[in-house]
Amino acid sequence: MIAFEGPVLVTGTDTGVGKTVATAALAAFLMRQGRSVEVVKIAQTGDDDDAAEVTRLSGAPARALACYPDPLAPFAAARRSGLPLLELHDVAETVLEAKSEVVLLEGAGGLLVQLGAGGWTARDLAVELGCPAVVVTRAGLGTLNHTALTLEALSRRGIDASVLIGSWPLEPGLAEYENLKDLPGRRLGWIPAGAAGLDPEVFRLSASEWFDLEGDLRRFGPDA
Repeated sequence: MIAFEGPVLVTGTDTGVGKTVATAALAAFLMRQGRSVEVVKIAQTGDDDDAAEVTRLSGAPARALACYPDPLAPFAAARRSGLPLLELHDVAETVLEAKSEVVLLEGAGGLLVQLGAGGWTARDLAVELGCPAVVVTRAGLGTLNHTALTLEALSRRGIDASVLIGSWPLEPGLAEYENLKDLPGRRLGWIPAGAAGLDPEVFRLSASEWFDLEGDLRRFGPDA
């Protein structure tokens, strides 16, 4: 299982897979273990405020390094707005200056979305920092291929990774149950659908039920 020490990238197989709630849940879980945690949203686009949502749910301090008004991939959103692109080296330096034991780095979209100057990606940042990654994935149809591709892209650059199901449905169907058996990678845990609607205190208490950092997680899931 990946080590939660220093920077840890939280990426996804796609946009809308639940990275922000997963990041908040991880932060809450680690803080209940007595770890100091802060969250960095690498680049925020559109009207959402993922950093504020992470803080609301988990209580962890969170901030975005750049905000762009259009709801696009960060590289395109920065280009349209005329605002400065993030530089990979500057982002890495900012992360390494953090004082917390764990720094969760929430990406934007999928792993290879361009985030800054020169088209660098979340994978490039993980390589620069030498840090592991949490891959947030869907539960339903299509997730096996998307997860395998993301894990392969990380493995090719020597990045250690674990898999987290970002939203386990309240009424899972055949595809979800079969995917639970076949999902590639080492399992870190699962987040129940609707978790963001919980009272923050309930969210923080419940997060300990959603993760297992020690066991054999090939069969780990809500019905294991």
